[in-house]
Amino acid sequence: MTPVKASRNYDSSRRRVQAQQNRDAILEAARGLFLADGYAATKISTIAAQAGVSVETVYKAFGNKPGLVQAIADAALAGPDLVPTVRRSDEMGAQETDPYAIVRRWAKFASEVFPRFAPVVLLIRAAAASSPEMTALLTRLDTERRDRMDHQARLLHDRGYLRPDVDVAQAGDVMWAYTDPALYELLVLRQTWPLERFRDFLATALTAALLPPADPAQTEAGQRAHAPVGHLHKP
Repeated sequence: MTPVKASRNYDSSRRRVQAQQNRDAILEAARGLFLADGYAATKISTIAAQAGVSVETVYKAFGNKPGLVQAIADAALAGPDLVPTVRRSDEMGAQETDPYAIVRRWAKFASEVFPRFAPVVLLIRAAAASSPEMTALLTRLDTERRDRMDHQARLLHDRGYLRPDVDVAQAGDVMWAYTDPALYELLVLRQTWPLERFRDFLATALTAALLPPADPAQTEAGQRAHAPVGHLHKP
């Protein structure tokens, strides 16, 4: 009986691997087609053909076109690392005690996510004009991003890092505005800013809006640690 059980386990594992490969292929094909042709013009049959799977497989994995777009957005928001960006951000925030380093790292995380996430959000915004499902998805993404920014604003507030004239709600407003994909569209996609320049701009702007001027007496080691955006530390 042992060989039969081993064979069944192997078959089950192989099916899971194949299912994940199909899912990845579908998402990649769908992303390219949606961004190239738009939401309304993209057909499930075209996605299936490009991914090398059946139409039934696409529906089975994602349900419908809104389900596909939602999965694409969620995958983009997770970031390029094996560990989701939100988790890495939370772990960094729990360990880091320098507010300037925290804000700079937040800008870095945002710049990692934006190249894949921002175009999808722009697609959803365009589709929302004629699709209730896309309107609902856009509302969900905006709400989740706002909740995330409020969470980060509370972290700065609870540790006493915020400027005295900025409260939690205002800090959330600022971060929500600066992390809107439209800003990435304007500066990177339209004005062709390098991603590094956008990252540093975001760090500079958030620091100026949220944190008090840095102590000019900070150590040389601290200044070196903040070298990529060292100008933030001038009073």
